[in-house]
Parts: sequence; structure tokens; C-alpha cells
Amino acid sequence: MTRCKDILSIIERDRDTYLDLARRIWERPELSFEEHYAAAEQVKLLESWGFSVTFPYLGLETAFRAEWGEGDIVFALASEYDALPGIGHGCGHNLICTAALASANALRQLMTKERIPGKLVVLGTPAEEGGSGKVLLERQGALDDIHACMMVHPKSSPTYTTDPGCTANQRATIDFYGKASHAGGMPEQGINALDAMNLVYAAVGCWRQQLPEDARIHGVITAGGDRPNIIPDHTQAKFYLRCVRNTYLETMKVRFKNIVDGACLMTDCTSKIDFADTATAARKPNGPMNKLYMKALKDLGIECTVPAKPGGGSTDFGNFSIVRPGIHPYFGICDNEYAGHSVEMTAAANSERGQQACLNAAAAMGAIALEYYTNPDFRAEVDADFRR
Repeated sequence: MTRCKDILSIIERDRDTYLDLARRIWERPELSFEEHYAAAEQVKLLESWGFSVTFPYLGLETAFRAEWGEGDIVFALASEYDALPGIGHGCGHNLICTAALASANALRQLMTKERIPGKLVVLGTPAEEGGSGKVLLERQGALDDIHACMMVHPKSSPTYTTDPGCTANQRATIDFYGKASHAGGMPEQGINALDAMNLVYAAVGCWRQQLPEDARIHGVITAGGDRPNIIPDHTQAKFYLRCVRNTYLETMKVRFKNIVDGACLMTDCTSKIDFADTATAARKPNGPMNKLYMKALKDLGIECTVPAKPGGGSTDFGNFSIVRPGIHPYFGICDNEYAGHSVEMTAAANSERGQQACLNAAAAMGAIALEYYTNPDFRAEVDADFRR
């Protein structure tokens, strides 16, 4: 048995506080690096519970670090709170931050009552949706004194699952430069930057046939010319290169650059490729922590399944998980299976089902942290799995 029921009981005592936070952040969605309200509201609560808070943190205006307790063992809970353009909290980050705070406050109360030593950290991590906030924080030492970390994430289905891992993601921006000319009067004077971009799209389409099952590439043209009678002298596109294996991502980058260079040769265009320096890593799920997540939920009478393969999406928590043991498991908030980043997911992130699932997952997360603080055998298993 885990202590999950005990932790959920403590969480339920302050249920209204947590769900009020989730609702207010859901009602005021803020995009990456603009989450001023969400960050400030979390900080207020954490300070009221006796956490020592650094805000802003490591040069990011909407990042924070809150810590409580004393001891040699340091466990971190990651909070996310940015929203999506157009649909608000269609990834349910209002529930992620709520779960982190509910778990942290329950752990504080239980550890105080039972005199359990250990330092508990809540890391406020902005801009998961494309801004790679955790990449920036990790580079500046946010995890230097932390031994293990985790977070929980809503899922656009009814099911709870362990962390299956995910793809690494390298974002790339391509610009082609040609020469404008009148398409009807003097087409021979032009160098068509849109032709170059079309060739890249065609080549990427051919490349997909040979890509391994665990790799993906997709993109959109963000600038394709202004008028049909003017040969475009500039086009731009944004691509995501993804793979479950971090090492294969480098192979994909070389092939992608060759495709762009080939399009230049065929059209006489010049090009610029910007590979973002905040690539997110494939997650490295910790086996013992995953197993305990399942066990903790079972203690609540909740079935937790093990996905057959890693997820096709990406997250900056991957960069946390490759430097410290951690997991990023899921809790189902929808009545049926829907797409992530959807209006259905947005609605579920403010539903009674979603709110209860959030608190259940918060309790399971607390049970894992508590086991890490109190059980040296579990810590050894977690650390050994991480080093494999």
C-alpha cells in the first residue's frame, strides 16, 4: 500500500482552494512567457503555505521556484500554466499547476505532522507550448540541487496512463530568397522562392516513406508570396523534426539541410535555416516511479494502463528527465477519446471530471514523492534505473 489515500484525504480538505485556482487560470488563458496572472496566483498560495519563493526565477519573468522543508533529499514538482492560441487551455495546463500545488501543500502538511525530513521544491516552468521554458531553466541550473522530479499531465481520454516517453523535437525555420519580377511580363527575370519551398515540401513528402516508425516531420508555410502576378522573392516555412531517439534527430537535421540545399541548386535561390537552440529531448521515463504511479492509483480504485509505445508529441520535460530521474504520467479528463489541443480538451479542463482527476493524480504524485523521501530502497531503484 502507498500513502495515496492519506494524501488525497488531505487534499480534499482544501479542495475548494485548488479548484478555484484551476478555474481562474482556465478563465484567463495566457500564452507562453506571458503567464503573469497564473504565475502570481500560484506564488501567492505557496507563500501563504510557508514556502520560500523566488519569483521571477533565473531570468524568466513568469518562472518561479518555491521550496519548503529541510533535509538532504530534494524532490521537485513541475508546474505548467501556459495556454494555446485561439482555444485557451486546450492542453489542460491549468490542471497541471493545480496538481503540483495541491500535491505540494498536502506533502507539507503530512511531512510536518509526521516529522519527515526532506526539501520539497515546486518549479514554475513557463512556456511549455513551444517556448521550451524547462530547457532554459535546466541550462541555468534549476535542477542542480534536485534529486528527482515529476509532473502529471491531463489526457484527452478517460484513461490514466504511465509515462510512455515521447519524441524529441527540433524546430526549424527555413527562409528562401529569390528575385521578384512580373510573372506575366518578365518571368525570365525572376528567381522564384516559392518554387524552392514547394520542392522542399515535395522532398519531405518523399522522405517520409523512408523515415523509421519512431520519427516524424511536419511543417507549414508561413510566408508564400503576396500576389499571383509577382514572382515571390521570399518565402518562409516552419518545420518540426521529431524522433523518439535523441541521437537520430541529428541524422534528420543533416538530411533536412541537404533537402534545402538541393532546392537552392534547382532554383538559384539562396536560403537560411535556423535550427532552434532550444530543442526538446525525448523523455526518459523512470520505471520504478511509473510502477508506483500505477500502484498509487490502484489504491484509489483507479486503473492505470501502460501505453504500447511512446507518444508522438513532445515536451520540454524531456530535458528534465534526461538529467534527473522523473516521470510525466497522465490522468484522463474526458468522457471519450478526443484529440489533444482541441476545444473538447479545453472544455474538459474546466469540468468536474477533469477537476477530480487532477486531484487524484496530485495525490499519486505526492505518494511517489513521499516514498522517495522515506524509502532508501526505492531511491536506489529510481537512481539505478536512471543510470541504465
